[in-house]
Amino acid sequence: MLTKADSYEEVYRDFQWRVPEFFNMGVEVCDRHADADPTRTALIFENANRDLTQYSFQALKLLSNKLANLFAAHGLTPGERVGILLPQSVETGIAHIAAWKSGLISIPMFTLFGPDALQFRLADSGARAIITDTENLAKIETIRDALPELEVALVIDAGRDGDGMLDFWTGMDRASDAFTPLKTRSEDPSFISYTSGTTGNPKGALHAHRTMLGHMPGVEIPHEFFPQPGDLMWTPADWAWIGGLMNALMGAWYHGIPVLAHRAKKYDPEEAVALMGRHRVRNTFMPPTALKLMRQVDKPAERFGVDLRTVACAGEPMGAELLEWGRESLGVTFNEFYGQTECNLVTSNCGKLMDVRPGSMGRAVPGHSVEVIDADGNVLGAEEEGHIAVKSPDPVMFLEYWNNPNATREKYRDDWLLTGDRGIKDKDGYFWFLGREDDVITSAGYRIGPGEIEDCLVRHPAVSLAAAIGVPDPLRTEKIKAFILLRPGQTADAELEKDILDFVNRRLSPHEKPRLIEFVDHLPMTATGKIKRKDLRDAEIAKQQD
Repeated sequence: MLTKADSYEEVYRDFQWRVPEFFNMGVEVCDRHADADPTRTALIFENANRDLTQYSFQALKLLSNKLANLFAAHGLTPGERVGILLPQSVETGIAHIAAWKSGLISIPMFTLFGPDALQFRLADSGARAIITDTENLAKIETIRDALPELEVALVIDAGRDGDGMLDFWTGMDRASDAFTPLKTRSEDPSFISYTSGTTGNPKGALHAHRTMLGHMPGVEIPHEFFPQPGDLMWTPADWAWIGGLMNALMGAWYHGIPVLAHRAKKYDPEEAVALMGRHRVRNTFMPPTALKLMRQVDKPAERFGVDLRTVACAGEPMGAELLEWGRESLGVTFNEFYGQTECNLVTSNCGKLMDVRPGSMGRAVPGHSVEVIDADGNVLGAEEEGHIAVKSPDPVMFLEYWNNPNATREKYRDDWLLTGDRGIKDKDGYFWFLGREDDVITSAGYRIGPGEIEDCLVRHPAVSLAAAIGVPDPLRTEKIKAFILLRPGQTADAELEKDILDFVNRRLSPHEKPRLIEFVDHLPMTATGKIKRKDLRDAEIAKQQD
């Protein structure tokens, strides 16, 4: 665990990885705390009616033991895969813990996935079992014949057994709560987290048990030397994604910190604020999109009693306007960090340790070597644009892409893992995100990242969200087009368009100014809240071809 120091340089210099030969994530996030303090609170679950259920680490240990025995009773053996298709719930948490304690590989899956997305992931991973609920069972039943390896379905509130399906809690009631966890090695596989698949089929990033240790500096830094007394973690991010699962849930449980779980059908910024106020949430991980929507809530701290200690955000550039709003309205500095499914939490800001520079991804998290490199793998100098890359080996780095050796090889340039993002590193070691390789706009000889343009647009009082892309232009190669989602009560008309253009023209460099604006009712986004600029570009190209 990181401890406070006088400077970032001191913390980075003194940090050392301690990765043992044997390590089991399930034991470390659950059983270890249950054995030390059986009454320690692990999970607070609030349902749609605001009914509360609390679970201690001891309760999670016994429940996960039962599930591990249930896995064994159905013939699952170490290395086999288990799909977990559930929202934030106690069943989700114990499913991962039980899988890891059994030496199985868990596969978190998003409940909003349709049958095609689920079929790809279950077929690609060769999952032998799935844990889901009756709400999602219908999707599984439509694809069951295409999944010959899927033999076992544990279904919450199924109400019946048969045809390879078992009522989850009926099976749990029959199982013993005594179980000896498998002595896994740190390098043994623990879970597969599939990428969002915005450019082709998703890829399954296979992670080792050691990735838990690899994540921890990147949890502790943006949450300002987490944990502190009284900390309580919540995230609106689904636990099906590595951000929700590792940045929040398991990151907190590793340190014995309780987590708030809530099944929200749809993200509602006012309800999110009210939830944090009701439970005195102290720490949250949020995508910038969720925070931007939260700006619509008037006086969140005063009206709802929100008393946050830390806010960590990642997924899209945060921008200066959002940072300022957080300080003014919530009394907290948002710490932006950076990582990806294959290599998570490798740069970060920390208001207690360094100056937070608006728009920056922060500096390299202790333990990680991050640089900007050129196409040949050479480290570039300050302010030179290139590929953001992470030096291997690294405990947080994935093992490989499941069943995809070619993609695994292409992910590396010599000893550098290529993130697929472009950026620069300034003279003080702060990283600045320019965009995905295919998001960077080329206009009049300039290479322009969309983040700064979008940040400027959302500073306008009428704008809720914005996306900037390059569209083909015979003179400039590309010209900048902005897609704008307005705040409630605003009317899209020529007068507002002119006002927005005047607003950004006064603030952006000439080469960064949008030439076109389109008001939209929604923006295409991934399930993790990232704007799908490729979809916007494809639609624009299709328009020009018509």
